[in-house]
Amino acid sequence: MSAPSDIPQAPKVTEREARQVAEAAREQDWRKPSFAKELFLGRFRLDLIHPHPVPPADDVRRGEAYLARLREFCETRIDGALIEREAKIPDEVVNGLKELGALGMKIETKYGGLGLTQVYYNKALALVGSASPSLGALLSAHQSIGVPQPLKMFGTQEQKDTFLPRLARTDISAFLLTEPDVGSDPARLATSAVPDGEDYVLDGVKLWTTNGVVADLLVVMARVPQSEGHKGGITAFVVEADSPGITVEHRNAFMGLRGIENGVTRFHGVRVPAGNRIGPEGAGLKIALTTLNTGRLSLPAMCVGVGKWSLKIAREWSAVREQWGRPVARHEAVGAKISFIAATTFALEAVVDLSSQMADENRNDIRIEAALAKLYGSEMGWLISDELVQIRGGRGFETADSLAARGERAVPAEQMLRDMRINRIFEGSTEIMHLLIAREAVDAHLKVAGDIIDPDKPLSAKAKAGANAAGFYARWLPKLVSGPGQLPSAYSEFRVPGHPDLSAHLRYVERSARKLARSTFYAMSRWQGRMETKQGFLGRIVDIGAELFAMSAACVRAEHLRVNGDHGREAYQLADVFCRQSRIRVEELFTRLWSNTDDIDRRVVDGVLSGTYTWLEEGVIDPSGDGPWIADATPGPATGENVHRPIR
Repeated sequence: MSAPSDIPQAPKVTEREARQVAEAAREQDWRKPSFAKELFLGRFRLDLIHPHPVPPADDVRRGEAYLARLREFCETRIDGALIEREAKIPDEVVNGLKELGALGMKIETKYGGLGLTQVYYNKALALVGSASPSLGALLSAHQSIGVPQPLKMFGTQEQKDTFLPRLARTDISAFLLTEPDVGSDPARLATSAVPDGEDYVLDGVKLWTTNGVVADLLVVMARVPQSEGHKGGITAFVVEADSPGITVEHRNAFMGLRGIENGVTRFHGVRVPAGNRIGPEGAGLKIALTTLNTGRLSLPAMCVGVGKWSLKIAREWSAVREQWGRPVARHEAVGAKISFIAATTFALEAVVDLSSQMADENRNDIRIEAALAKLYGSEMGWLISDELVQIRGGRGFETADSLAARGERAVPAEQMLRDMRINRIFEGSTEIMHLLIAREAVDAHLKVAGDIIDPDKPLSAKAKAGANAAGFYARWLPKLVSGPGQLPSAYSEFRVPGHPDLSAHLRYVERSARKLARSTFYAMSRWQGRMETKQGFLGRIVDIGAELFAMSAACVRAEHLRVNGDHGREAYQLADVFCRQSRIRVEELFTRLWSNTDDIDRRVVDGVLSGTYTWLEEGVIDPSGDGPWIADATPGPATGENVHRPIR
């Protein structure tokens, strides 16, 4: 075994080097069409999503049958209030879910799993998450980002045969990437995997390991040092959680999701067989990002569940609570919030179901759609939860236990708000999602003109890029001037007698997509190499794209429901209201692309960091405790108790 002195420390990297690591992990090619990618390029490819894709009848039958069994379990075996009070999921609940096959919902039947589609897996997560968000997080972390998904996509047959049957029925998995000083910047990853004979030896500390406290199997990202016969780089491994040298040092506690088993895990001299490496050395980040292409859909699916529950509570409460002689729902200020919750929940479900069905069909590249679904679902889901608390007033701020103790219905609105808050942070914070999606949105531009703005490229490369860019933009820019969105007859199948006119909204999406593409081009022309630093601008570009995608999905879903005779008139009404609300947000975002406080904000930040405004901080007491801002993560043996507790 290598001596501790041989263990590589966290590398010191520049901003440019960090970006290069992230860029290398991206999928570079687009082998399949992408509705969202085309949208950002100003091309509204409605044909890619309409008619709405539908699952095979057998998948529907199996999925609905499982949802019925799962619903009965959730209604009779899960006590969400107990989990919240005790900050722990009872072992018998987890074991019951194991018996129900919930650990293997996405694992193929030949390995003992249920083989559900992405659509029905998401519906199951929404159902379980409504009973207990902590349980939803456990199942999602296990299957969406844990060991099963990367093994399914990148594992060897031997690895699948060895691990997937366990993961389908008995073993809980966790995903370990984050470290105390490494979040969305994996170039600085410090956990090492040093080759030693037929093994790798892992050393390091991982933070925020959801399921890590109770996990049986881990997927660990660690840095392999480059050496003779070893390419090196960030690499993925399947690791037995009870291996000697692994210590769960702490079970973390949070403002929400109090039942999740999230911890700090230390690796000291942990031997992992080379056969447990997933993919080649250096492919770890690419594996993680590819896994998340569909894995990200689980989070917005649970946001849909929150929207549905919020709508139910808002409807029931607002009909019985009277203010000034009439139910509060009849007051415009409250009614607007209810309308927002209903319309947005419809759109969120449309986005998730459409993206999930496209993932199941595997005809389209949905990396941007899934990222947009995560971004939009987490942001709008948070707003829905906040509006529900406001509708409930003081009762929204009061805990469910307190409400019950004084004789009222125990509605956990404040808990749901706390539980929802993390969605804007984990699996890619909103800010990181903006940058990730923006990078994909400008990919076509960088491919033809990237060398022009790259300071490291020679003049010959810049000249060649200039010629290529001239040809590309000569063909592309004229197409952004006019399109079907300017024709009153366009998208006429969405103009149905007796229903709101959705064709007008689709024409707006088409016009706005071209305007979005023109805005992106203008920005690249203006800022060139500095474009990547304009995060405020890029965030608004992405938010516009998210709204346009949601509007498209809502209209397509409404028409799908109408054609199938399933609440078509009501669906059209909800889609119409959502699109009208969304268009107001889009117009504001377009205005803020060029009229904003980004420059002066940066000057204020400079002042804050230099201490210019410390006088503004006077007059308060800081209740924070002592200690470093970031815990020491120096590799070495554990010094405390191992709180790892596998559930049997």
